[in-house]
Amino acid sequence: MRVLVVEDETPMAGLLERALREEGHAVDVAADGPEGLWLATENAYGAIVLDVTLPGLDGFQLCRRLRESGRWVPVLMLTARDAVGDRVRGLDAGADDYLVKPFSLLELAARLRALARRDDRSRPVILAEGNLKLDPAAKRAWRGDTELRLSPREFSLLDLFLRHPGHVLTRSQIIEEVWDFAYDGGSNVVDQYVNYLRRKIDVPFGRHDIETVRGMGYRLHRADGG
Repeated sequence: MRVLVVEDETPMAGLLERALREEGHAVDVAADGPEGLWLATENAYGAIVLDVTLPGLDGFQLCRRLRESGRWVPVLMLTARDAVGDRVRGLDAGADDYLVKPFSLLELAARLRALARRDDRSRPVILAEGNLKLDPAAKRAWRGDTELRLSPREFSLLDLFLRHPGHVLTRSQIIEEVWDFAYDGGSNVVDQYVNYLRRKIDVPFGRHDIETVRGMGYRLHRADGG
């Protein structure tokens, strides 16, 4: 999932970025309200982690503007304030959940997973195509009865393929979903990670499910041949 973190305190922003990347998310960071609003309106995010106290535009205003413009990406608000009135104000502005500092990074990750599930109720708990299965919440994947040992980035890549079986995913689409603005567009990192993934989910099992579509990108074959 691609996540936007809007946080003006540099140490906190760095901590959140590292923690979310370790969870396998692609992360963009904005240091003030106007930058956060611009990124949130220009890109498709799976969730936004939004601090309340921001320069230029506070979190309440930013969230309200997103909702007024018809953008319903899940928003998790962060604040050092613990007053009930502030929590109510945040929810009234359109936030989906609220977390008071200090908080556990494990709780933050769990709440983001819950928001993602709530945002797409048709999303299956377990993603599967043939005997290839992935549990997004538990961060586990299997080929048949064999559990696969995947890095966070490999896991995110497999998650993306399993959400779009039979569809060609261009390198740009993969970058958009699995990487972030820190990606070096001149490198062949997508091709490298597709090869890493093939070595774990295809090669040991004599399969060729991830197909290279020349000049376009990659496709995960559907189990029914479609």
